[in-house]
Amino acid sequence: MNSTPQTDAQFVEQIDALLSHVWMVRAFLKHCEEAEEDDELQDVQRALYDYMLALGGPLRDGDHEKYLRQAKKKLKKLRTANELFQEIQPEISSHTNFQMAAISLNIAVTRIGDLIDTRVQPE
Repeated sequence: MNSTPQTDAQFVEQIDALLSHVWMVRAFLKHCEEAEEDDELQDVQRALYDYMLALGGPLRDGDHEKYLRQAKKKLKKLRTANELFQEIQPEISSHTNFQMAAISLNIAVTRIGDLIDTRVQPE
C-alpha cells in the first residue's frame, strides 16, 4: 500500500487526523439526550475520550515513539468501544445522526487499527 507512512511522525500524523473523527463522534455522543439514559452509550464516549487523552501528552511533547506505544497499548479498548457502539446504535436510535456516527467511528477506528497493526517495528 503506497499510502502507508514510513516514519513515526507520519504514522502519528495519520492517526491523529483519524482521531478528529473519533473526537466528533465522542462529542456527539456526550451531548446527545440518549446518553443521559444509557450507561453503555456513556461507556462508549468515555472510552473514546480515554484513548485520545492517553495520546494527548505525547502528541504535545512531540514524542512519536511514546504516542505510538500508547496508541497500540490502548487499541483494544478503542476497538471494544467501537464494537459496542456498532451493536447498540440501532437500539438507541435509527436517526441519521446516529447512523452516520456509527459509520464514521467504524471507519476511523478500523483505519487507526490498520495503521497500528501494519506499522513495521524497528529491530
